[in-house]
Amino acid sequence: MLPFRLAFDHPGYLWLLLGLPLLWWIGFKSLGALGRFRRALALLFRTVVWTGVVLALAGVQLVWVSDRVTVMYLLDQSESIPRIKRQVMLDYVIRNVRRHRDSQREDRAGIVVFGRDASIEVPPFDDDIPPLRRLESLRDRTDATNLESALNLAQASMPEDTSRRIVIVTDGNENIGQARKLAARAADSGIGIDVVPVLLDAKSEVLVEKIDLPENIRKGQPFEARVVVSNYSDAAVSNPVEGKLRVKQNVAGEESLLLEETIRLQPGKNVFPLRHQIEQPAAYTYEAEFVPNADDDDGIRQNNSATAYTYVRGKGRVLVIEEKTRLGDFDLMIETLRDNNIEVVSMPNDELFSSLAELQAYDAVLLAGVPRFSDQSGDVVNSFSDEQIKMLVRNTQQLGAGLLMIGGPEAFGAGYWAGSELEKAMPVDFKIRNSKVEAVGALACIMHASEMAEGNYWQKVIARAAVEQLGPSDYAGVLHWSMNGDSWLWGGKNGLLEVGPNRKAMLAAIGRMTPGDMPQFDPAMKMAVAGLTRTNASIKHCIIISDGDPSDPSPTTIKSFKDNNITISTVAVASHGLTESRRLQQIAQATGGKYYAVRDGRALPKIFQREARRVSRPLVYEPPGGAFPEVIFPHALLDGVDRVLPKLTGFVLTQTKESPLAQVLIQSPKPDSAENATILAVWTYGLGRTAILTTDSGKRWAGDWAQWGGYEKFYSQLVRWIMRPTGDTGKFSVATQVRDGEVQVVVSALDKDDSFLNFLDMNASVLDPNLKPVPLRMRQTAPGRYVGSFASDEAGSYFVNVIPGPGAAPLTTGVTVPYSDEFRVRETNQALLQSLASIGPRGGKPGEITAPLEDQLSEELIDANAFRGGLALARSFRDAWPWFLLASCGLFLGDVFVRRVSIRFDWVGKAIDRIRGKQDDAKSTATVRLDALRKSKESLSDSIERRRTSVRFEPSATGDSSETVDVMDATASKPAAKKPSIEQEPDAGPSYTERLLEAKRRAKNKEKE
Repeated sequence: MLPFRLAFDHPGYLWLLLGLPLLWWIGFKSLGALGRFRRALALLFRTVVWTGVVLALAGVQLVWVSDRVTVMYLLDQSESIPRIKRQVMLDYVIRNVRRHRDSQREDRAGIVVFGRDASIEVPPFDDDIPPLRRLESLRDRTDATNLESALNLAQASMPEDTSRRIVIVTDGNENIGQARKLAARAADSGIGIDVVPVLLDAKSEVLVEKIDLPENIRKGQPFEARVVVSNYSDAAVSNPVEGKLRVKQNVAGEESLLLEETIRLQPGKNVFPLRHQIEQPAAYTYEAEFVPNADDDDGIRQNNSATAYTYVRGKGRVLVIEEKTRLGDFDLMIETLRDNNIEVVSMPNDELFSSLAELQAYDAVLLAGVPRFSDQSGDVVNSFSDEQIKMLVRNTQQLGAGLLMIGGPEAFGAGYWAGSELEKAMPVDFKIRNSKVEAVGALACIMHASEMAEGNYWQKVIARAAVEQLGPSDYAGVLHWSMNGDSWLWGGKNGLLEVGPNRKAMLAAIGRMTPGDMPQFDPAMKMAVAGLTRTNASIKHCIIISDGDPSDPSPTTIKSFKDNNITISTVAVASHGLTESRRLQQIAQATGGKYYAVRDGRALPKIFQREARRVSRPLVYEPPGGAFPEVIFPHALLDGVDRVLPKLTGFVLTQTKESPLAQVLIQSPKPDSAENATILAVWTYGLGRTAILTTDSGKRWAGDWAQWGGYEKFYSQLVRWIMRPTGDTGKFSVATQVRDGEVQVVVSALDKDDSFLNFLDMNASVLDPNLKPVPLRMRQTAPGRYVGSFASDEAGSYFVNVIPGPGAAPLTTGVTVPYSDEFRVRETNQALLQSLASIGPRGGKPGEITAPLEDQLSEELIDANAFRGGLALARSFRDAWPWFLLASCGLFLGDVFVRRVSIRFDWVGKAIDRIRGKQDDAKSTATVRLDALRKSKESLSDSIERRRTSVRFEPSATGDSSETVDVMDATASKPAAKKPSIEQEPDAGPSYTERLLEAKRRAKNKEKE
């Protein structure tokens, strides 16, 4: 019996085989002239060709049947399962596979671990699973149970040429996904499911459910907050649990304790009221925490705290962030805003906000001439982190707050903001693309491989950070030491190239850089000063990063830097002592640069970003004699402002964005390039508005503006235009509720007469704890009621912003998910486990629920055979129609050969007779015929010869006259005697040989034609 059988993709084409009888009938009549044997052979060829073509059209396949089994073990590694049982899971799999896997049958086994995500720990292979001390996959993200993703991954990783079974080891408490639906699809594919239940210990458990706050909280109005705590005790015990309840309030980064008292929790839900009053409009976060007196009274500590968020709205409020070393430069502007009923809070850049919730207390944020990085003292660098910059941008884009950047000597591109996320939110770019503007700097970096941990990695990070901070017109070069000595990383002998067209190539070269241990500073510094001197740039700077080991540079080299106004900043990384550090410090002091000493590589990118921006000082533009800016676009924020503006003595050069949404309102006549002379520009970014004012507020460049009569109107209208609307929210209310891994947002809308507002087009946005936008669509579900929901996959604060309609004040709220639903679990979900095991796979038997997994591995559990039968035999398919089609084409040539070529097979019998020694009768017959033909030929030749001799003239002998013959009579009688024979030759016709020759000539003529 063959090891395979045939199957068809399109069996409907097999009906074409019914055409075979018609093929035989037509061929039997048309091939009659071939003879019986050749006709039968031709019909056989045609039958096989027709059958092969039909099978190819039907998509014929070869099907192999196998009894091999593949088993994938799905191990639940979520936090709801005790750690000791997770190790027992691994021991169970190893021993179960070793006992039941059939090596001769080549059974396969593999492991998938899952929590919030799923990962393959051991792919399926035909061998026992080796002893594992621990699971390497899925170290993080175990705060949830996603059984659906584990089933999906297991099904995708199992080979289809074997029978397949999944063994799930879990407590069944899934909180992400729907395992039942995916299990049903797996069963349709013939995959069986066994379940090993993990029984959870039914200990006492305390769960802080939530802090319940009123929907509408107003300034100065007392309200009652309620803390809900549940006590899940054993039914046999049911004792109260004692402990401390603490409630904290956090506003603007300041935390205060509202409540701390000892409480007794009765079995079931316990509610504790808290009377409170809010005096200032702001965003408030509340946290309630329960600490039990005895550890045995609480099994899981992750669910012992809950948080809540509320926002109390007041009048317009803005946040002004200033440089710590220049506090007071913007006091005039701040006082002007306060005089116009705008509440202003000042924040130095060394005490920045730490969460998005803190920004919700403000309707606009003003960056008042503040740089991204600034030195406070020594190697301490104050900076905006990437996370804080992202908060500022998302606060505007997603939550509708305003954002204004005001100029100064260290603002915009000169303040290291180029290339940041903030630049994308502004109506101008901070990098200059105009080559006519002489805002060009040149930077050379000398990289020395230090002995710091991950030294080469940090070398690449800081070089990349420096290049990314430079503008398109700036020049950059990197010097490193290799086996061939000091060399430029790009640019050949010149070393420095323009950043704009070469930035990508530079970053790629940095990624391949491997700096060596430089023996001396002097050669590299000579190359650096020569390259910088040849470069046409207004600012030239060099940075050296080293541990100080190379020898001192020569005084001549230092003098070359000073003579060419090239400064050097040095960074001592993990220097070995005072001598090395002093060497680097002296180099920096001698050339007017800065010296940094760091021991942690994480501080290096900030330092290099700051030093790289030294070459952007030409972005600060101070035209001789100043300039009188002009209003070039009428805008609502300039209504009532005098069009004749005072003189400015300086501003920061920027580049107008190539977008029709960016509006330049005020422009300077200097420099000549208008795209770089912007003074005031605005645009709408997402749900909020952003603006830039490239000059300051009057301390240095806009001194004449401080005496200008329109100063107050200009700044108050500018700030009010960018602020988030602060009008009365009317009778709109927003509420949130967390349920089953989703946050439901409900908005109630009433008009002044308490009538329902219907068919509103509400815009809503949500930011998750990672500040990533989450889709939220509000739909009307009832009169005046609008509902939307979004998934809350992660613990943390979610910020919701709903704009009820055009021009309406936004409804801002937040919801905090303190912990995953994983930590709400107390019992094994037996219902889910039974439903998974009861699903019968296609062609097989339903799965089994084995003995439970305990703290100790039982023999009963190991004896459960996961490699048993009861599943449909695996079938593997391979397309065979191309081979059938190819064979049909070959056999068709055989059909043509049989019909066109006649082959005699009588030689076979003659050969057999010759072998047997029999006389060849045919040969003797042929010999007799040839003898007869030869005799006939000889007889004919004799007859012709006799005729010729009979007519020959011969003279008679001399004799009597009486015997004299009359010659005339004699000659006359001879023709008369031969006449009959001469007349008979034409009647005989051409001979046999002549006819053969004539036929041969005709055949040759036809071939030529």
